[in-house]
Amino acid sequence: MKSKSEVSTAKDGGWREVVNIFFHALVIAFFVRVFFYQPFNIPSGSMQSTLLIGDYLFVSKLAYGYSRYTFPLGINLFSGRVFASQPKRGDVVVFKLPREPSTDYIKRLIGMPGDEILVRNGIVSINGQEVPRRQIEDFVQTEEDGRERRTKRYEETLPEGVKYTVLDARPDGDYDNAGPYKVPAGHYFMMGDNRDNSTDSRVPPHRYGVGFVPFENLVGRADLIFFSAAVDEPGTFRLLRPWTWPFDVRWRRIFSLVR
Repeated sequence: MKSKSEVSTAKDGGWREVVNIFFHALVIAFFVRVFFYQPFNIPSGSMQSTLLIGDYLFVSKLAYGYSRYTFPLGINLFSGRVFASQPKRGDVVVFKLPREPSTDYIKRLIGMPGDEILVRNGIVSINGQEVPRRQIEDFVQTEEDGRERRTKRYEETLPEGVKYTVLDARPDGDYDNAGPYKVPAGHYFMMGDNRDNSTDSRVPPHRYGVGFVPFENLVGRADLIFFSAAVDEPGTFRLLRPWTWPFDVRWRRIFSLVR
């Protein structure tokens, strides 16, 4: 028969083991988040229909190497990037807004350093060549009152063969005619897939836009949607309506690749 002291010691050891496992799990999670994959959520519709409000993503920090903006709080440990790898045209990129580095943006990379970008009647041209696009099925959203809202959707194909879809809600959107823009060395030109509802590189910083994005400001490449759920405006999960939760989850989007 065990004495009380023996039983107490066993219990203490059990708690210490639980705390030790929990501590190591936190350390591993922190290490993965800082150096490999960071979760982000989508609060706006600027990347529809590729990304929806309520999508949760894993963003690869290793994809482009590390800069001061890769790490929490933007601590300036070094200048430029280490283990740098150039992004590819068509990547969906998380970056720090140049005019406000505390803010994360997510857009598609359209223009590489040295490119000339022009938008005319909603058609993007890269170095004088129009990016082919073809109309496909409409993007359909269901409003709160149950009505459907349809938006014209197109498939664009970049010079390297990357295909993705964009929305064009209005034929005469604010930035359907913009440019030309000459992308400086060490910078990139970003555009949202929801062309009439995206503040991106078409809008200069002095007009509260994005402008050209320096290589140093890239945080990582959006790779995977690990969770997705319908949200209410302005982008909050329907916490006060638990009976809707099973229907709010977009099961088909979970573990889908970002393209």
